[in-house]
Amino acid sequence: MELVLSLAIGVLVASGVWLLLRPRTYQVIVGLALLAHGVNLFIFSMGRLRTGASPILSKEGAVAAGAYADPVPQALVLTAIVISFATTALFLVVLIAARGFTDTDHVDGKESD
Repeated sequence: MELVLSLAIGVLVASGVWLLLRPRTYQVIVGLALLAHGVNLFIFSMGRLRTGASPILSKEGAVAAGAYADPVPQALVLTAIVISFATTALFLVVLIAARGFTDTDHVDGKESD
C-alpha cells in the first residue's frame, strides 16, 4: 500500500513540475493542479493510513489512545482543496484575459519562431 501511494504521489508531483516548465499557460495551470493534488495526497498520507480504525472516539472511551484516525491532515487537505479550486478558477480567468489581450497563450506573451 505504501509503495502504491508513494508512486502515485511521485507521478503526480513529477507530472506537475514537468507541466509547470511548459511554455503554454494552460499547461502551467494543469501542472499547478497536478502538483496541488500530489501535495494534498502527501499531506493526507501523513495521517497514518489505517484500515479498520474508527474515525472518532466512542463515548465510553473503549477505543485505545492512538487507535483512531488523525483529523488534522484531513482538515488541512479539505482546506487545501478549496483553496486550489479557487486559485485554479482565478488562473483560468487570467488566462482568458491574457489570451484576449495578446492573442497568444504563451507564458511570456510571444510566439516562438
